[in-house]
Amino acid sequence: MPFVTTAEMLKKAQEGGYAVGAFNAENLEMIQAIIAAAEEEKAPVMIQTTPGTLKYAGPQCFAGVVSRLARDAKVPVALHLDHGNSYELAETCAREGYTSLMIDGSKLPFEENITLTRRVVAMAGALPVEAELGTVGGKEDGHEAKPQYTDPEEAAEFVRRTGISSFAVAIGTAHGIYKGEPKLDLDRLSAVRERVDIPLVLHGTSGVPEDQVRACIARGICKINYATDLRITFTDAVKKALESNPEAYDPKKYLAAGREAVKNRVQELIRLCGCSGKA
Repeated sequence: MPFVTTAEMLKKAQEGGYAVGAFNAENLEMIQAIIAAAEEEKAPVMIQTTPGTLKYAGPQCFAGVVSRLARDAKVPVALHLDHGNSYELAETCAREGYTSLMIDGSKLPFEENITLTRRVVAMAGALPVEAELGTVGGKEDGHEAKPQYTDPEEAAEFVRRTGISSFAVAIGTAHGIYKGEPKLDLDRLSAVRERVDIPLVLHGTSGVPEDQVRACIARGICKINYATDLRITFTDAVKKALESNPEAYDPKKYLAAGREAVKNRVQELIRLCGCSGKA
C-alpha cells in the first residue's frame, strides 16, 4: 500500500473506539519487524523516529526505507516524527516524505509553545501535526524532564489556537524505564476529552499495565506510543543470540533474532491497542 498520513488512521480509531499503535524504530530490522507484525494482525501502523534516532541516520534515510517497504505492505503504514525538537527538523522531515509530524514545545512557556506549534502547522500544510501540553516525565534521547500534568482548560485553548491534528496529554506516564508502577490520572484524561475533540495521544506507554492502557483507550486515547519496550526487546534478543552462539560474526543472523522478537512484541501491543483487523 502507499504511504499514508495519520489523519485518516486516527479519525477511524477515534470513531471506532480503539488506538493505533505507534512504534519507534531504530534500524532496518525494527522497521521490518513492525510492518510484518502489522501485516499479520491486519492493522494500520505508525513507525516513529525521534531526533536522537535521526542523528544515527537522517530523515531521508528513514523516509526512503519506510516508504519503500510500505509500498509492498498489505496494511496502511505512516511515518511520524516523534518529539520533534525544532522547526527546522520538522521542516526537513516534511520535505523528505514523513507523513506526519510532532513538534514538542512542551518545555516552553504556554504562549511560546503555541507560537512554535502554529508555525509548524502552517509549514506542514496538509500534513497532520501532533503537539503536547504538559510534560511527560522520564528520559528520552538523553533529556530528562519532570512530569507536569496537562491542564484541561489550557488544553482546549491550545488546540483551538494552534490548529493541530492530534494532542499528546501528560497524565502520569513517563519515558524510559519506570521505577515503580505508574499511576495515571484517568479523571484528568476524561476532563481533557470533554474539552478537546481531536484524537488524543499517550506517550511513555512502555511499562504501563495493560488495564490502564485499556482504560485510557476507553477515555479517548487514539494513538499509543511505544519506544523503550521495543529497544529492550530487540537488545535482549540479540544478546541471547550472541550468548548462545559466541562465534557468530554475521550481523544479518544475530540481528534477525532481534527482528523476530520485536515482531512478536509489536503483535501483542497491537492487540492491546485494539487495532487488529482494522486495516
